[in-house]
Amino acid sequence: MINKETYSYEVVKKLSFTRWGGTEEEKRAAQIIMDEIAAAGGSGEIMEFKVPAYECQKCTFTTLSPYKKEIEVIPYGISGQLPEGGKTFKFRYIESSSEIAFKGVGDLSDTAVLINALDYDMYKQLCKHNAGAFVVIHNLKWWMTPENSDLMPRPMRAKMLELGKIPGFSIRSSDATELVRDHVSSVHLELRETEFEATSRNVLAVIPGTEIPEESIVITGHFDSVLMGTGSWDNATGSATLLYLYNHFINNPPKRTLRFIWCGSEEQGLLGSKAYVAEKKELLDEIKFCFNFDMNGTWLGQNSVGITGGEDLKNLAEQICKEAGYSATFRVSVHSSDSAPFADNGIPAIGLSRGTKSCEIHTRNDLLTPISPVALHRNGEFAAFFISRIANSAVMPVKKGMPDDMKKKLDVYFQRDKKPD
Repeated sequence: MINKETYSYEVVKKLSFTRWGGTEEEKRAAQIIMDEIAAAGGSGEIMEFKVPAYECQKCTFTTLSPYKKEIEVIPYGISGQLPEGGKTFKFRYIESSSEIAFKGVGDLSDTAVLINALDYDMYKQLCKHNAGAFVVIHNLKWWMTPENSDLMPRPMRAKMLELGKIPGFSIRSSDATELVRDHVSSVHLELRETEFEATSRNVLAVIPGTEIPEESIVITGHFDSVLMGTGSWDNATGSATLLYLYNHFINNPPKRTLRFIWCGSEEQGLLGSKAYVAEKKELLDEIKFCFNFDMNGTWLGQNSVGITGGEDLKNLAEQICKEAGYSATFRVSVHSSDSAPFADNGIPAIGLSRGTKSCEIHTRNDLLTPISPVALHRNGEFAAFFISRIANSAVMPVKKGMPDDMKKKLDVYFQRDKKPD
């Protein structure tokens, strides 16, 4: 038997290392989870799937006018490449994708465009104006320097690539501030990278229901991380909570079947959960509810309940918190995590998390220090209470399906309202 008060924290410690999707480190983390499942007396399964990957051979950014200076940048993965030896561009800053910001902007094929953030609307504008390259400011905090911050590698999202490829770079806000302040007008850029497919993986485990096995509840959270820090909060904590719940329910099997999914490559665009719903279409009818765990267990901060569904789901969540004496804030929206592909299939979803502004995700500072064994245990106990209420109810307390307003939010989130010109 596990020590319930310390188990989740011990698992977080085991998983506190970089676990980028499609790498050997992610594979190692998957095996740790498989070993914990086996130690609980259960059995797990590895579900492999392919993810786009890249390897950078060269990436440089050099200002030419009004002065020459090399700036540290990293590439946006799978964004294409420049000719051998690089290319010289005009340089300009366009702060938003609005019609006003692009008013009078003609062909940009000879220009590298500095932008505040990369979203679909901005990328569409860049493609429309044939931008030669784009440079994204990584976080708009001016004080980010090489001494206190990292540039986060990330690949282009598939929806944007449907519009075409533009060589892309990421730059620190401190350097971007200098470029705009000093009226830099021309730059020389180099970008050469190799694209390939890598193998990522989900870890799956099932606890069959004792009375209504034909109805399932998904319990999910991602176990991959970004390429800096140890990913302790995001999301070793969620992965550990899933293992805590697996240990609980394998000894207390509920009426309905529980499907545990530790998702890989979430940080690259929810690729693990998307792969699951695509490959397991035959299960979607029987899956009635989804619980997602993405970042919890901090010493400081508040508990949060994310609700992707209708008013009935919000009322249910509030009532269960009152019954359990669990203080939490409530947010009704699409959770940008692995519950979203399930919600997109009409499956009501609850996201349980805990966090604080004293923690930083996607940085070198996502470490073990802010994580509390006490809070992790409390989060796990409440989750077991909530899941038990749903999994053991005589009938499902919330029907499948999404209200119209949430369907619209899901359309926006998955960019289905975005169409190429």
